[in-house]
Amino acid sequence: MRIVITGASRGIGAELAARYAARGDEVIGTSTRGGTLLPLDLSQAAPDFAPLLTAVAGGPVDLLICNAGVYLDKGHGLEDGFGADLWARSMAVNVAGPFLTVQALLPALRQSQSARVAVIASAMGSQARAPGGSYTYRASKAAAVNVARNLAQDLKGAVAVGAYHPGWVRTDMGGSGADISVEASAQGLMARFDALSPATSGCFESYDGTPVPF
Repeated sequence: MRIVITGASRGIGAELAARYAARGDEVIGTSTRGGTLLPLDLSQAAPDFAPLLTAVAGGPVDLLICNAGVYLDKGHGLEDGFGADLWARSMAVNVAGPFLTVQALLPALRQSQSARVAVIASAMGSQARAPGGSYTYRASKAAAVNVARNLAQDLKGAVAVGAYHPGWVRTDMGGSGADISVEASAQGLMARFDALSPATSGCFESYDGTPVPF
């Protein structure tokens, strides 16, 4: 299986890349920093997909994992936080990023016999869970789920699309006090991605298979 993972330099993305490679899959990862991964900065007004398109040229993409994301407003106060720059970057990376990546890779996804797209969202984007705070992150993740569900409709019969909550994970983003390890999250997410099919396209699930209200 040929897999593309955005934001694969650390955390959940890096763990997924390592696990899929160990399983014998071909993994193509991206990172804003490049290095041993392909460079892709989704915060730019016009992200450069050329290196990624060159890497996948001539073959299908069986699974695209839109994992790149930012949480820029942690700890911000309502009176003086959540500046326009945070809104712009959060929406660029967390919302436009998955959409533009799918759009760029659509020809390669269409070449696969069982193409799937997994958008890493968050239960913090659920409109059934709105305790206040983290406005830009919550709004961007809610929008990411909306993008995934609309893509599921437009790509019905060709590409299965799901949105996933990875859990509250002990990463740089989640912090050391989070509930679960990166390993547990990645293991659960892989099971969810393996189960994604035309019948379940449009789902919004947690890493453990629990449906997330939206």
